[in-house]
Amino acid sequence: MSIPNLLALIRLILTPVAMALILASPGNTTMSIVATIVFAVAAITDFLDGYLARRWRITTTLGAFLDTVADKILVTGALIALVAVDYTNIWYAFIIIGREIAIMGLRSIAALDQGTVPPSMWGKWKATMQFVAISLAILHLDIMIGPWRLDQWFMTAAVVVTLISAGDYFSKFRSVFSPRDKAD
Repeated sequence: MSIPNLLALIRLILTPVAMALILASPGNTTMSIVATIVFAVAAITDFLDGYLARRWRITTTLGAFLDTVADKILVTGALIALVAVDYTNIWYAFIIIGREIAIMGLRSIAALDQGTVPPSMWGKWKATMQFVAISLAILHLDIMIGPWRLDQWFMTAAVVVTLISAGDYFSKFRSVFSPRDKAD
């Protein structure tokens, strides 16, 4: 197994660990810090696995699949745990998770027509914003900026970038929803 694929598997394994730590973190600063570190390590593997696969020219269909699935599971698992401990708004989690599912479906449909669907710059910004926002939400610091805590501002920004990213993908691949002429 290649190192990039191993990193994606590590991300999958760290997800339930991060979730358990998040669920145990309310009222326990040490547990919040440990949960944040575990989540951050898992998030860093996302950037590392793709970078190494491209640098070493060992990109594979399996690797792209593992990377995508591991990302979605990490973000979804963390958001579900954060909602469970009331550290983030359920609507934010719904929007982010809904976008992830919708884009996975879009990429699957587009792949039938056009082969692979490369990640966009908005997709990369989306991942970065989500990872930062989730890390700050896990820490749940009491740093107020106006009416909201710091993590709430970042989660709001992550939702906005998530929606822009979704619009970008649907705009680029709208042709997959156009009717096709069938040969008789």
